[in-house]
Amino acid sequence: MDVNNIRNFCIISHVDHGKSTLADRFLELTGTVEKRKMREQFLDQMELERERGITIKMQPVRMSYQLSAISYQLNLIDTPGHIDFSYEVSRALKAVEGAVLLVDATQGVQAQTITNVEMARALGLAIIPVINKIDLSSANIQETKEEIIKLLDIEPSNILQISAKTGEGVEKLIEEIIKCVPPPKFSAQGGPASGWKDRPRALIFDFEYSLHQGVIVYVRMMDGVIKKGDELFLAQTRERFMAGEVGAFSPHRYPAATLGPGEIGYIVTNIKKTSIAVVGDSVVSLINPLFPLSGYMQPKPVVWLSVYPESQDDFDNLKQALERLHLSDSSISFEEETSGALGRGFRCGFLGMLHSEIIIERLKREFGLKLIITSPTVAYKIQFVDGAEKEIYSPVFFPDESKIKKLFEPWVEVQIITPPEKLGNVMQILHEHETEVGETEQFGDLRVLLNVKMPLRELMRNFFDELKSVTAGYGSLTYKIAGMREVRPSQIVRLDVLVAEDLAPAFSRIISRGRVQKEAEEIVEKLKDFLPRQLFVVKVQVRAMGRILASRSIPALKKDVTGYLYGGDRTRKMKLWQKQKKGKKKLKKMGRVEIPHEVFIKMMQR
Repeated sequence: MDVNNIRNFCIISHVDHGKSTLADRFLELTGTVEKRKMREQFLDQMELERERGITIKMQPVRMSYQLSAISYQLNLIDTPGHIDFSYEVSRALKAVEGAVLLVDATQGVQAQTITNVEMARALGLAIIPVINKIDLSSANIQETKEEIIKLLDIEPSNILQISAKTGEGVEKLIEEIIKCVPPPKFSAQGGPASGWKDRPRALIFDFEYSLHQGVIVYVRMMDGVIKKGDELFLAQTRERFMAGEVGAFSPHRYPAATLGPGEIGYIVTNIKKTSIAVVGDSVVSLINPLFPLSGYMQPKPVVWLSVYPESQDDFDNLKQALERLHLSDSSISFEEETSGALGRGFRCGFLGMLHSEIIIERLKREFGLKLIITSPTVAYKIQFVDGAEKEIYSPVFFPDESKIKKLFEPWVEVQIITPPEKLGNVMQILHEHETEVGETEQFGDLRVLLNVKMPLRELMRNFFDELKSVTAGYGSLTYKIAGMREVRPSQIVRLDVLVAEDLAPAFSRIISRGRVQKEAEEIVEKLKDFLPRQLFVVKVQVRAMGRILASRSIPALKKDVTGYLYGGDRTRKMKLWQKQKKGKKKLKKMGRVEIPHEVFIKMMQR
């Protein structure tokens, strides 16, 4: 394929603005998928994606289209829309030259739309603005058009209008992609000079793992040509391999004779070690390699939680499952840890709450694991009184206030778009979540854009659901990490749970001082209901700041020790009752409570 006839692009938008539906129309119009085989969300291959109606994993696909007697190769990468999967979007954007910016005519420009535009602009991509869902009676096309003009600073004539559902305007959009998205460019060393085909170089933007073929790398070819049998080299991990197969996506993998410059495809490495897979690595020739490409900046996890198998026999299976998922999602981090109550497990880092929820669900479904999940936390940087410094992301290791000299926690910059009439409700929840409200500006005629800063721990505390609730579903947000900020050590405290005076580390959590009493009361009430009764009275306590904040007692099981007696003197019964009383008193001093797995699961649920 002539490189001048290749167009690499992706679709970017807010959640539920119609990316997957538009991708379906592209597949139909280009004849990539037969009509009888078409189904909704065709590129969403994961069962979880189809259930939730969201894209989780980017998905590449190669399409062919004839225009003015010229055959064009269109390489589309379908991307997620949720903020937690921005890293997936950023990887896709670096592998293409253009982006279709899709905006729902009934919702207008949303917070995540702005973030995606900023990423595309930073990479110098051609942006094609498109208004979708124009067939709906609730479509506000003029207002949406004005918002896009303000966002991109463009002429109204440059904005296309389509209905991805009915197909109206989609063929014109394909022609606009061919016209506006530039063909792939060679690097300085990749031009058609002598021997250029023998010096391939490709950027790895994703992975797949096969039991039979090992690691399969998804690549964007930057230079040269790769074919089956070529001896290649992974520049970053220093691993050599022979290409077992090369090919493209349609949208399922299919083998091809070669992968040439500008094309998007895959290479079968036959390497069975999962540790060699690094997103952003370069595939180069083993014999005459070019310099590696700049790659991607590795994202830092912002949400941490511990994952334990219900049965310790599944520990190795859990480890293998996490390694496999790390191949397809390199933003997951995990390290082994041990809990006295739960055994061996892993401390896992994620890019957000939805990201963690999706990965946990995939572990359960795709690998058949039964798991216990602890409460999510963020990482804190601590300078101790003795001069030591440490980053702590587990509540168990969070020190007492007296040992802390300086405490730093992650903050986020949040952009919120809301209708003006809901602004009062939004300001109320912003106050409850310890935010700093910055500039407020009018965004179109019907909405307001708020810029705020807040602790990441407060964003995690159900903030997004509360925003949706108080704005009747019309509010949207996007956020980015703003770095660490110093807070008073007295402002954040560790809350511990004692069951029969024994510490239960799995229930420990780090929270704001202002919420500690309310949280303590909720915990003891839940545990009182969930813990099974013992032969002795069990005291459940919550401790923070060196004192007990809440306490409940679970009464002992009662047994009629005199049931077999009949007639005679009452003193015989009294002696048995006294003996039972002494036994329970002794048990209370010596007895320990084994907390069932079901209790941990119930406590972790909202």
